[in-house]
Amino acid sequence: MSITFPTNFQWGVATAAFQIEGGASLAGRKPSVWDTFSQQWRRSSRGHMVPMGFAKPPHLDACDHFHRYQEDVKLMAALGVTQYRFSISWCRIIPNGRGSVNVAGFEFYERLLDCLEAHGIEPVVTLFHWDSPLALENQYGSWRSREMADDFADYVTAVVTRLGDRIRHWITLNEITCFTHLGYNDRVPPEHAPGTIVPRWRDVWQTSHHALLAHGLGVQAIRAASPQPCRVGLVDNFGITVPLSETPANITAAQAAFPYHCNNGGLIYPAITGQYHAGFWKTLGAEAPQVQDGDLTTIHQPIDFLGLNIYTGSHIRAADNVRGYEYLDLPSGYPRLDMPWLNFFPDSLYWGIRHVSETLNRPDLSLIITENGCAAQDEVNAQGEVLDLDRILYLKQHLQGVARAITEDYPIHGYYLWSLLDNFEWSWAYAKRFGIVYINYQTQQRIPKASYYWYRDCIQAGKLL
Repeated sequence: MSITFPTNFQWGVATAAFQIEGGASLAGRKPSVWDTFSQQWRRSSRGHMVPMGFAKPPHLDACDHFHRYQEDVKLMAALGVTQYRFSISWCRIIPNGRGSVNVAGFEFYERLLDCLEAHGIEPVVTLFHWDSPLALENQYGSWRSREMADDFADYVTAVVTRLGDRIRHWITLNEITCFTHLGYNDRVPPEHAPGTIVPRWRDVWQTSHHALLAHGLGVQAIRAASPQPCRVGLVDNFGITVPLSETPANITAAQAAFPYHCNNGGLIYPAITGQYHAGFWKTLGAEAPQVQDGDLTTIHQPIDFLGLNIYTGSHIRAADNVRGYEYLDLPSGYPRLDMPWLNFFPDSLYWGIRHVSETLNRPDLSLIITENGCAAQDEVNAQGEVLDLDRILYLKQHLQGVARAITEDYPIHGYYLWSLLDNFEWSWAYAKRFGIVYINYQTQQRIPKASYYWYRDCIQAGKLL
């Protein structure tokens, strides 16, 4: 049976500035925390890179998108996407994090916007995708300080004032948990930038609270500065609780587990409901962040859409215990893609969408899958092809969950595949490939993979093929 999508469904791809741009010292850009963090890596026992040594630093030209954006936009146009989600580098626009604006940084993004417009592709702009200015880390500890939220709002104002006549879709922050809870730790060196050890776990929670404040102030700044009507959203990668079977008891268990899973109650709940989840807050106890009067009002700004970054999930079933649910461990042979955490959970997209409408009680909130994709062990064969059939399987199965949510009238309106290009995969450097276009990092040659052509055909047909 063919699965058809609405004619107004928005198909797209997504990238992030630090992962693809390169040009780290060009046109006035200054270092981000990731520039320095990625210079001090060694390979850990789990195979990824951690900042605990002084091995040869990885190559930071990434995909050289700074120079090759026209080629990349042509690939998008041939793919047939209607929207392109990308991020703007704070370090290009306000290189010191605060203070004077760098006109040359704006000029790069204006050239990119010109190219997108020429090919009929609408920009969806993320204002922060982890690459905070190193200057602010050195000055006051970046996300450890409330000052970061104010500086972010000033940066947002500068961007929207200059580019707002050309951009109608804005995203404040991408995945708060990743640049706060994975960037700070009270015991072991974190695996994400800035890689800071803080005195106690409460300090980690304080960083995410400051990020939530930045989101709220950012929404206010966008609405105040935009010269045209626009849509403003947040992107989150909250943990997905999937019922083992769709019985009433297991569905109730998955909903009960949701606030406690992956710190959801302290991350997505404040932004979407205006409150830290009461039960989750109680579990934090003395480790809960300091919340000042008015903070939750600032954090809980009205947004026009929520972006969901979903890759995997966790199985939950009903249990005869105080919580009413239990997690199920996966067997050793459970299928996964080319990441230790990337277990195969096709139903996770459906349940992520459903949890927003039902568990978070926001059936009014428009949703977009802003990231979904997988790492695979891609290789170029003797014919010059990349036959990533495992990625096609992953994408097809996960998109079925989106189609199901549409048929059940959940407000899901778009899907952006992660990612257009193989890229700099954060603490894994270049060891993992998420793109539907293969990048030869020595030559910067682009090779569309089999998944690229499959996705193109699905977009053209408006259905899964």
